[in-house]
Amino acid sequence: MENLRTKGGAYESRAAEFLQSRGYRILERNFRCRIGEVDIIARDGNYLVFVEVKYRKSASRGMPVEAVGFAKQKKISSVAGYYLMTHGLYENTAVRFDVVAILGEEIRLYQNAFSYIGHGL
Repeated sequence: MENLRTKGGAYESRAAEFLQSRGYRILERNFRCRIGEVDIIARDGNYLVFVEVKYRKSASRGMPVEAVGFAKQKKISSVAGYYLMTHGLYENTAVRFDVVAILGEEIRLYQNAFSYIGHGL
């Protein structure tokens, strides 16, 4: 399990560097609460961006972005709501959900990959 965590951390670091090269300002990595986890929280212009990072060695088991299904989107949305509430950011905060998909050596950014799922955002 630790090997997977280390490997995941390495890809999240690559994703963070990739985002920074595109002007994102990383605020948090691996933000955890009792609801779940978000890989990266960043600022991109006026947006507070919640980023999910997905890696696949090859497309044989599907594309990385396809792994961010409805249940995962709902979980990320819930964590985002918690983050906003606990950081006093609920009012007047533009929020976006992005996915960084890493397939082999290729990195792709899907901005606004999904909409908030839940209440009150």
